[in-house]
Amino acid sequence: MPATRAKDALKAFVPAAPARPLIGINTDYATPKNAPTQLRLNAGYVDAVLAAGGLPILLPPVRRDNLADFDPLLDQLAGIILTGGADMDPRRNGQALTAAVNPMPARREDADRALLARIFERKTPVLGIGVGMQQLNVFAGGTLHLHLPADNPRAMPHFDQTGAPHRHMVLIEANTRLDDIYGAPELRVNSTHHQAVNQIGKRMRVAARAPDGVVEAIESTDPNWFCVGVQWHPEAETASALDVQIFDCFVQAAVRAADGVLAAAA
Repeated sequence: MPATRAKDALKAFVPAAPARPLIGINTDYATPKNAPTQLRLNAGYVDAVLAAGGLPILLPPVRRDNLADFDPLLDQLAGIILTGGADMDPRRNGQALTAAVNPMPARREDADRALLARIFERKTPVLGIGVGMQQLNVFAGGTLHLHLPADNPRAMPHFDQTGAPHRHMVLIEANTRLDDIYGAPELRVNSTHHQAVNQIGKRMRVAARAPDGVVEAIESTDPNWFCVGVQWHPEAETASALDVQIFDCFVQAAVRAADGVLAAAA
């Protein structure tokens, strides 16, 4: 087959560039009893990204030897969502492991830390949710309350011990990205966390607090970098229509950032 015909045949099997921006979503790593090891993700993340105009790309928690293989894929992502899950291992952050802490599998935390390094280095637009917000803060040099009922006895309830849906008000700080996203000083959100941000990380700021003062959202102080973390779960079935606005704004910001990179390279 002539070279030209071979190239034409190959093009027929190569998909065109997607019309939607590619949004990476990290996945959880689970080892259930009497079942194969699994990668898990709440389908709400995928649905929210699609509804916001993005194309979700799942990022598995690969072993360290394979991390570099994913760099070409990360180059193609317009933004990344850091998902919720179990707790970070406090021993990695110089704190003691207690009975109240439920550490995530080491393989996921290893992969997440490597992903965070690339996000901060590249200033990739990022939305951290639940423990994803806490990871952003810790990577930036901040600390966590490991168990609110113990570390802050005066804190209001931030989860229902029976597992039932729990909601409370958050107060949004003025002149923040979150203020621009929601356009209101208060927002009622779902809440399932027992840990929270303690000391804020470098070049981060508080974007929302609960009425008891517990930090509920953070963001980068860099006006050119969409780096936002929320403690609540806008991807969950208990989220309100107002909650999901953050996905729309995140995907739009990711597109603008990607367009800026392309324009600078042109």
